[in-house]
Amino acid sequence: MHDEPSTEGTSVIAPDSFRRALRSVLAVLLLLTGALLAAAPTASARPLSAPAAVPPATLTEVTGFGANPSGLRMYVYAPAGVTAHPAVLVAVHWCGGSGPAMYSGTEYAQLADRYGFVIVYPSVTRSSKCFDVSSPQALRRDGGSDPVGIRSMVDWVSAAYSADTSRVFATGISSGAMMTNVLLGDYPDVFAAGAAFAGVPFGCFATTDGSEWNSACSGGTVVRTPQQWGDLVRGAHPGYTGPWPRMQLWHGTEDDVLRYPNFGEEIKQWTEVRGIGQTPSATDSPQTGWTRTRYGGTGDRAPVEAISLQGVGHNLYAWGMAARVLTFFGLDAGGGPGPDPQPTGPCRVTVSTSAWNTGLTASVTLTNTGTSTVNGWRLGFTLPAGQTVTNGWGATYTPASGAVTATNASYNGTLAPNASVTLGYQASHTGDSRAPSSFTLNGTQCALG
Repeated sequence: MHDEPSTEGTSVIAPDSFRRALRSVLAVLLLLTGALLAAAPTASARPLSAPAAVPPATLTEVTGFGANPSGLRMYVYAPAGVTAHPAVLVAVHWCGGSGPAMYSGTEYAQLADRYGFVIVYPSVTRSSKCFDVSSPQALRRDGGSDPVGIRSMVDWVSAAYSADTSRVFATGISSGAMMTNVLLGDYPDVFAAGAAFAGVPFGCFATTDGSEWNSACSGGTVVRTPQQWGDLVRGAHPGYTGPWPRMQLWHGTEDDVLRYPNFGEEIKQWTEVRGIGQTPSATDSPQTGWTRTRYGGTGDRAPVEAISLQGVGHNLYAWGMAARVLTFFGLDAGGGPGPDPQPTGPCRVTVSTSAWNTGLTASVTLTNTGTSTVNGWRLGFTLPAGQTVTNGWGATYTPASGAVTATNASYNGTLAPNASVTLGYQASHTGDSRAPSSFTLNGTQCALG
């Protein structure tokens, strides 16, 4: 026989008492489960593939945003009045700075409150607090390092806010200005334009020994031909044939950190990439001590705009300059400081679309408003996210989505002054059936209307 287990020193619950206790526990568990279910969002509130938007009008850190090989931190500011399919601005800080410092030290957030775009503030975690603009990885599309992480941030915001991927922009100060040059070179199909305050050309800071600093470049002694500078940019994304971003450049003549000759080298680079000459189309002085030159156009959205600040050092950024950046980007709803005329350019494009639930057709008329005959044309534009060209006429369209180039057919490649050509395409879409918002003719911005 087995002895019964001893109950000495152990409290024993009678069967009835046990059942009453179990019912009490189950009741509490049911109440807690109901409260949790009531508080949880429903599965249909947002597609699983789209990240949740951040709290409005609050600088918020986002984690787990995608590929991030160099461990950057991501901060997002979305105004309370975010527009439908908003534009995205990447605002990149200086050496020793941070995303929150860029947020508090510039007025982009206040301007976002007014115009409804979303801002990404990348933040460096390496000890120097400088962005990587020198390594071979950084100077190659999807090569690794900081540009990959920043691209992931853009993708995250684009998904969270159904952003207009044809209106993604970058701006930065010092190290951030250098990164702006790098981002536009690595990802010309992602960024429509950039504004660089006290930077250097793409590839100027390149090193192969792991160093973050290039004294020859910072000292302004790296001088190349426009073709050489342009080849460096094109080498970051070999085979790319789409339109290149527009660029706004700012530099002080007394910059003792990134010397003033870098300003001229940047102008060489981006005018060559855009396929426009080195001679300004317009020169003016929008403010005392400033000299502004525009290349490839005379309006607020010229392909390249350069502002030289006489007697100003490296710390040139001042409150009010961001409004001029927005005018260049076209994010200020047609306003902005100064009496500058709207862009005219050598071409004008009118476009109309006719859409149904999953598809659309677009009719595009290109007019040569210049004084010279165009022999062979390439019309560049960016399709809104979710659109894919399925058929086209009057031109060859490559690629079928994203940054598209329409190349003339054999019978319509010559455009005399004031002559027009009409082309069109059919496309599928996933909900956004809008027409492209900007066009370039052989790399030069066209007027709309």
